Amino acid sequence: MLSIADAIGATDGKVISEGGQNFSGVSIDSRTINDGELFIALKGDRFDGHDFVDEALKKGGGAIVQKSEFKSQGSKFKNKTIIFVDNTLLALHSIAKYIRKRFKGHVIAVVGSNGKTTTKELISEILGLKFNIIKTEGNLNNHIGMPLCIINGSKNWASKNNGDIMVLEMGTNRPGDINELCSIALPDIGVVTNIGYEHLQGFGSLYKVRESELEILPYVNKVVANADDAFLMEGIFSEFHGEVVTFGIENEKAALIAKGIVFSDSGTKFYIQAEDRKVLINSRLHGRFNIYNSLAAASVAYILEFGMEDIKNGLESFGGIDMRFEVKEAGGVTFLYDVYNANPSSMDVSLRELARFVSLENRKYKRTIAVLGEMLELGDFEIEAHRNLAGQMSDLQVDIFIGVGPLMSLAVEKFKGQGICFNTAEEAGIELSNILHEGDVVLIKGSRAKKMERVLDSLKEIREDFHAS
Repeated sequence: MLSIADAIGATDGKVISEGGQNFSGVSIDSRTINDGELFIALKGDRFDGHDFVDEALKKGGGAIVQKSEFKSQGSKFKNKTIIFVDNTLLALHSIAKYIRKRFKGHVIAVVGSNGKTTTKELISEILGLKFNIIKTEGNLNNHIGMPLCIINGSKNWASKNNGDIMVLEMGTNRPGDINELCSIALPDIGVVTNIGYEHLQGFGSLYKVRESELEILPYVNKVVANADDAFLMEGIFSEFHGEVVTFGIENEKAALIAKGIVFSDSGTKFYIQAEDRKVLINSRLHGRFNIYNSLAAASVAYILEFGMEDIKNGLESFGGIDMRFEVKEAGGVTFLYDVYNANPSSMDVSLRELARFVSLENRKYKRTIAVLGEMLELGDFEIEAHRNLAGQMSDLQVDIFIGVGPLMSLAVEKFKGQGICFNTAEEAGIELSNILHEGDVVLIKGSRAKKMERVLDSLKEIREDFHAS
């Protein structure tokens, strides 16, 4: 519950119309605002929330505004609270920080180039066995989504909130983003999944990516990090003087290490070893990268003194996230459905998993097909990154390559196997429907803006036997 006094105390705003004294939460969307919530009128590139204040107040309990014309309109908002501030975005941040400072439990921040959302969910799954979890929903990991999750998550605090833990995903596409988010969330435990080629249009180099992700370090006293990522570890050890808990597959010096890895149609089996303790994990997740995500989550639980059986139960109960390397079966074909996002690093590991499927001992899979949409926000690196894909796929012996978008045509030109490029995901789906055979394994992946989920949608529209579940 957020009161007028809380809002004023956090923002130093001025009440120009007074209605109810308490709000059930905060919203920035007049279409989805709930009864009694406080609407914050944010100004964006395409929309201005001030244009929707009247609509928001039909259900909402009040609004925070920054446009000066509202000062003279206070009398028209009968029984509704209007608070005037200098900057509504800063008001959102200030309210979130005000609420965070009242929070007594651990705050865990998850950063890194890939795997953040899955790692955040795995952490929440394990810790949820003993604690009340407040977490960022979906991928609401930016300077708007994360503060909203903190504010609205406070409704779910336990009575004294000393049995609560916040698990917050933090995203970045330019220097300073992580610092801004940490200044609001004030985490005490940090998780860095890996450093890879992401958002290079905003960063310019891999060193800048690392520097930006590691903006988390001054805020935390403990950090969980991928020991197999030497570039990441170099950055941490040169800057951080707190406790470092490492995880890995290759690095035998990692505090938590995965051993005895076995891949199958149904998921992945592996042991997690920490000091003299060892537990077998039967994970429903596919991919080597998800072993790293599982190890990261297990490391957080290890810091908080969870037993190995609790870690096992939490990891094994998690079934994955929609659109993130889901394995779907339909018409005798296996689809590796990874359509939420793509950058050179995540594309590389997904292609390796495609190749791994045909190497499984059951010999069920016969051909590999990669349907790949463009990777975006790579700046000057975009041409080289797409051309490099051709070499990767040739080395991995991908049989057929279907590209989507002009940049993918660069990869198709250099691909040594059978390749073709289309402008849209729908066109790629039509082509795919014409060439599929029983026993094929198909990777569908690309940046979110390319809407690669439409490849599978097109198949469903064309062929009744491809209603993958």
